[in-house]
Amino acid sequence: MSKEIILNAFEMNSSMHNSHGFWKHPESKRHRRYKDLDYWIDLAKKLEKGKFDAVFFADVLGIYDVYRKSKEPSIRDGLQVPLNDPALLVSAMASVTEHLSFAVTVSTTYEPPFGNARRFSTLDHLTKGRIAWNVVTSYLPNAARNFGLQNMIKHDERYSIADEYLDVSYKLWEQSWEDGAVVEDIENEKLVDPEKVHEINHEGHYFSVEGPHLSEPSLQRTPVIYQAGTSERGREFASRHAECIFVGGPTPERIRYYIDDIRKRAESHGRNPEKIKFFSFLSVIVAETTEEAEKKFEEYNKVWSADAAKAQYGASGYDIAEYEELDPDLPFEYTKKTEGGHYKAAALTKDAPKKLTVGEVLNRFESLDRNSIIVGNPSEVADAIQFQFEESGVDGFNLNHLVTPGDLESFIDLVIPELQKRGLYKTEYKNGTLREKLFPEGKSTLPEDHPGSKYRRVIEKQQ
Repeated sequence: MSKEIILNAFEMNSSMHNSHGFWKHPESKRHRRYKDLDYWIDLAKKLEKGKFDAVFFADVLGIYDVYRKSKEPSIRDGLQVPLNDPALLVSAMASVTEHLSFAVTVSTTYEPPFGNARRFSTLDHLTKGRIAWNVVTSYLPNAARNFGLQNMIKHDERYSIADEYLDVSYKLWEQSWEDGAVVEDIENEKLVDPEKVHEINHEGHYFSVEGPHLSEPSLQRTPVIYQAGTSERGREFASRHAECIFVGGPTPERIRYYIDDIRKRAESHGRNPEKIKFFSFLSVIVAETTEEAEKKFEEYNKVWSADAAKAQYGASGYDIAEYEELDPDLPFEYTKKTEGGHYKAAALTKDAPKKLTVGEVLNRFESLDRNSIIVGNPSEVADAIQFQFEESGVDGFNLNHLVTPGDLESFIDLVIPELQKRGLYKTEYKNGTLREKLFPEGKSTLPEDHPGSKYRRVIEKQQ
């Protein structure tokens, strides 16, 4: 049987996600209903109907304020603001589904690991093993100031913090509690065996944590680890820790380059590189006919917000407004190094198919990027998805949707059946935890070659 596409719905607990200006579209419901729990419950049911593997919740900890050195463009157009905590949606969405999983974004830069470990253990218990953690290091200057820092921690140091953060987390999840620690021994008046619950006594450069972990082991112990980052330091971090990795690029060839590079790095860490799943982003506008899809595209273009798109690009650390007064024929180049998201910066330079001019870059923000959106009837859309899937070597996609929930509903009703007909997409869910669904040859817990599993082995040796 051919490899099947793994599909996540790319979401955010906010008024708008990556659909800049689309709150103005008459069919947009999310900016009115994202605060309504029934909206998310309905969405969970729709996604399970479409056999989606997971809903992937992005998150940020501040306002995009690099563009024009102001928060005003982001706030005015609802660029990922207002924004609520995504983790608080999971229990309700899990309660009305059986198989849909949940990847929650949490930064390692500002919140200590002890509380975060309990959060994910709790979610893994309540979802019966359907939880993943998307590990990020945060790229917004406003986020740093929101947590009491005058300046952002430097890009590479944020990954050093993340490395130790993950080691602390593994100790809490894998090492602190032995299997069978909860004994429920009425005769000896012992609910939990103290000899099977251990302090971790972590003393590191960034963190000091005594333990023990407050939660007993969940089905997966450690949630499935997701990560996105194509910088040098990001790829190194991903190759050590991540089980699912998001890679972006303008062409299938560039995406495959990042996949091959990370696999080589993973092998150097003693991991089986073939046991890592890779994802890229997918945006689709689909209708019954090509003409109807093209009409949708034109309608969407009319509500597009260039200012919001430019504001989001500020995650790179670069203010695109500084280029608006330059000669448009000049080559587009950065004149300084920033501590923002390197993958954003690379999209217009080293990852671009050709050397761009200032004018070409500025024009990219003025309308929907037709080159990054698949537009067509169900067969045409499936053709393009199949090409990307086979040529890039990814295992699946994070599906972005512009008008919510209409675009998701159209994808489920029109594209999913076409992919299933081609044998590219499941017709039924597999049983088990998220990790077992993603890696059916393994177990619900971390594989033996993952660095986090060494902490579990410490306990096993003591027994």
